[in-house]
Amino acid sequence: MQLRQGDPWPDLFRACQHEAFHLELRDSYAEPYESEPFRRFLEGEPELSDPSPEWRALVRETTARGVAMSRVRVVTVPLTDYQRWLLSVTHYNVDAGDDIRYVPRHLVKGDDVPQDDWWLFDGQLVVFNVSDEEGKPTDPVSTTDPGIAEYCRTVKQRLWQLATPFAEFNGVHGGQ
Repeated sequence: MQLRQGDPWPDLFRACQHEAFHLELRDSYAEPYESEPFRRFLEGEPELSDPSPEWRALVRETTARGVAMSRVRVVTVPLTDYQRWLLSVTHYNVDAGDDIRYVPRHLVKGDDVPQDDWWLFDGQLVVFNVSDEEGKPTDPVSTTDPGIAEYCRTVKQRLWQLATPFAEFNGVHGGQ
């Protein structure tokens, strides 16, 4: 395992050649840059703008090179406030080229998914999103261990088959 300090994401995406897949398993996250947009959502205030334009620029840059970006979000239904907010801003990612799909948690057996979120780059490099006790992100950890990469490819394939595309999921759950 390798600790990746600082902000390794731009370099990881720029090195990716074919596919970047993200598995998200938490019903809420404590990303500092999301605090104000999330507060506005909870208070019923209008959205001011894209909450993460730098990320969307990286998604557009990556997909413009022909790299497929996708993710599966395993979520509890009914959605938590955080997931309702995230669903309301997911169109920014989708419009940038990220294929985002959802799996209701009750459709997944506990041993079918890992405990941690991760990115899988080109089917070989696994980068775990690590959080502290309060849910705030810390430095990610990566590995190219073939067994771990194979496990992640298997999880991805299994969950992708169960997943509902964003537009369809939003049509059903967007007004919760």
